[in-house]
Amino acid sequence: MTKIASIAAFPLTMPIEPGEHRTSWGDYPSVSIVLVEVTTDTGLVGYGEALSRRCPQSTEAVIMDLLRPVYLGQNPFDTELLWSRVARLRSGKLGGALVEAIAAVDTALWDVMGKATGQPVHALLGGMGRTKVDAYASALSWNAEENAMRQLRAALANNYTMIKVKLGSPVEKALEWARHLREQVPSSVRLCADANCAYDLDDAIRVGRGLLDLDYYWLEEPLACDDIEGYRLLRASVPIRIAAGEGEHTSTAARQLIADRSIGIVQPDCARAGGITETRKIVTTAHVFNVAYAPHVGAGGAVSAAANLQLAAAMPNFLTYESMIFPSPLRDELATTRVGAVDPTDGRIFVPQGPGLGIEIDRNVLEKYRAPARRG
Repeated sequence: MTKIASIAAFPLTMPIEPGEHRTSWGDYPSVSIVLVEVTTDTGLVGYGEALSRRCPQSTEAVIMDLLRPVYLGQNPFDTELLWSRVARLRSGKLGGALVEAIAAVDTALWDVMGKATGQPVHALLGGMGRTKVDAYASALSWNAEENAMRQLRAALANNYTMIKVKLGSPVEKALEWARHLREQVPSSVRLCADANCAYDLDDAIRVGRGLLDLDYYWLEEPLACDDIEGYRLLRASVPIRIAAGEGEHTSTAARQLIADRSIGIVQPDCARAGGITETRKIVTTAHVFNVAYAPHVGAGGAVSAAANLQLAAAMPNFLTYESMIFPSPLRDELATTRVGAVDPTDGRIFVPQGPGLGIEIDRNVLEKYRAPARRG
């Protein structure tokens, strides 16, 4: 029986140019992830990634000090058993850095399983026969004219059929920005909008109605992610498709948002929602309730992009993939082959077809962006 022989975690941080990734939260001057490397006693190596935008050393500590002792010596194919064991390391409601840390190790186990069987992860998940997936360009920076116009030109040049726009406050400025961008985009290209939790219910209703008039396809995260009742009331007030769920860590937490049809699109992220094992459960729950799935990728790195692509290729309710358009060496250079490459003939994204996640890591790039070691 193959066993997990070692686990290593690498916190990575990269700078972001001002205006390249501006949301309602403001500019992101940098972003971080944690890369995990799992090695088996037979020499197989699998990679996973945790979303850890700030202080990635804290997630590294959870992986190395809390999770690693549970995984070492275990069969990497026992993903459900191992997930249930690490989920019990903390009492109370699951979420936060613990589940994001679990996500990295769990994804690495799926990479190992694929390499052990010679199959891509999407085949292990059942598969839908997809070698490319529909995608949208994400995202035109909020209220940053020069950056947004450059991003828009690049998205149109790559023939994306949908483009996402970042919105913020106040409402009047948001709708003015949404209208301005609508005027720049051909009618054949869909637009969707992401508010990153910028509004209360009353303002969200105003924005939703304005976007509906401008023929935007969806409104993403207009409310705080835990305002479940607010989403239900918003859905009843405005006939625009609502997208949310990138902040959910578990299928249990996402269940109500999905089951009462408060949203039309669920957006879990393999690098946050407990890896492929738990993210798949969120997506399957959505499928049961006829809710579409569009994975969140955000500022994740190459491993996150590959993992989310593998799940997107396998799930029957998949709608579209978030193809990030701001420069990111952690996404574009960390793997030895380009992950998430767009086919400019149709604006779709190639799914890695190699064993596991279909990627390997460039160690030089890893070392270049490695964050300082933990203190102590």
